[in-house]
Amino acid sequence: MPISVGDRIPDATLRVMNDGAPQPVPAAELLGTGHVVLFAVPGAFTPTCSTVHLPSYVDTATDLAAAGVDRIVCLSVNDPFVMAAWGASSGVGDDIVLASDGNAEFTRAVGMEVDASQGGLGIRSKRYAMVINEGVVTTFLPEEDGFSALVSTGQCVLDALK
Repeated sequence: MPISVGDRIPDATLRVMNDGAPQPVPAAELLGTGHVVLFAVPGAFTPTCSTVHLPSYVDTATDLAAAGVDRIVCLSVNDPFVMAAWGASSGVGDDIVLASDGNAEFTRAVGMEVDASQGGLGIRSKRYAMVINEGVVTTFLPEEDGFSALVSTGQCVLDALK
């Protein structure tokens, strides 16, 4: 069953790049303090993720910060090297933290995994966004089909915060 509003984020280890090397970071550290927007994508460099979802957060990062968001985190079941390369090629700068959930530990814990093995992609995350305040989910915006980018974009989160 997927995570829902009022739930605490689960314990899991994510990875982010720091000085050119992947570093483990507890989800509680990255997502559990402050006012955080987390959005998950099925895969870095994939079409909808690269042309719609990630750019929507690049475009709204300043407005989200003005609305009180302390950190924007993009999560994918990809390795941290791929996430860093995707962030660099997409021009995210320091506005968005690109987090790797390479073993789908967090993704499974929030009940948002999807088996995309038939397409050669293995276990991936469904597409969603959530607002987390001090470790508790206050808004959860999952895509109905798991892949579209209709309700989980940066603008959708910004609208939910108003």
